[in-house]
Amino acid sequence: MNAIEIRNLTKSFGEKQALGGLNMTVPVGAIYGFIGENGSGKSTTEKIVCGLIHESGGSVTLFGKPHTDGDVRAKIGVLIEAPGCFPNYSVWNNMKLQAANLGVRNADEEIVKVLKLVRMEGAASNKYKNCSLGMKQRIGIAMALLGDPELLVLDEPINGLDADGMRIMREVLTDLAKKGRTIVISSHILGELEKIATHYGIVRGGKMLCEMTAEELDASCRTYVALQTKDMPRTKAVLGGKYSRVEEDEAGYLRVYDTTTPEEIVTHLYQNGILVGEIKTDKIGLEEYYIDLMKEGKR
Repeated sequence: MNAIEIRNLTKSFGEKQALGGLNMTVPVGAIYGFIGENGSGKSTTEKIVCGLIHESGGSVTLFGKPHTDGDVRAKIGVLIEAPGCFPNYSVWNNMKLQAANLGVRNADEEIVKVLKLVRMEGAASNKYKNCSLGMKQRIGIAMALLGDPELLVLDEPINGLDADGMRIMREVLTDLAKKGRTIVISSHILGELEKIATHYGIVRGGKMLCEMTAEELDASCRTYVALQTKDMPRTKAVLGGKYSRVEEDEAGYLRVYDTTTPEEIVTHLYQNGILVGEIKTDKIGLEEYYIDLMKEGKR
């Protein structure tokens, strides 16, 4: 069974079409990285799944039932944009209000449990307005966890965090997945998403371009040989005469994307009077894969 199945989903706001027949499948237990440009339809899709807005057409099923089913709606926890908290209330009191709103039984016990899950048990007495951005994001996830939902939908939960905040957030999300929860997470910070996601969906213009597992992404990412020499312009010219794609990256390395070996490149350059200072084999990551996919879609 899948946690989410979306088929031919459409949504229009007046004359503007936000979704144009989107399909999406999220397996139970996945950390699903939902990726796309601004205006691609990510937030609209998430809001439809969570019941915040209604679709124009198509179908959405959650755990095999229509997403409007009352029982299945109780299985969803949501953090879209920012948690709705009172600034002058403590973290604990904000959590108590949310628990009352959801009708959570044994509220105190549940709040202690979810605050511990998100590493916020020591900040329960803090006023919400005095919490850092990273702490506020974790409070939002804690609120989404009240009622023990099986599915979490998180919109940009790691944006704006510092390195330590991102590390903590990664740990929180991977721990939740290990406990059997399914997580849909949208983010523009693809390098961080790549560290935790088990599945990906890449959307553009309100339609799904592709879905894949982390293993399938790894297999699809092109391997390249990266190198440096003392005369990079001449090196690029020499390599360009033999290989079809030679590019300089942001770190100052020349990349050769053709199927070749470092030994072959070193030999070719040596024969042309160029000594290699550094050479390595590497593979593009999620961010470069995504950028290449977007470029192909615009051709």
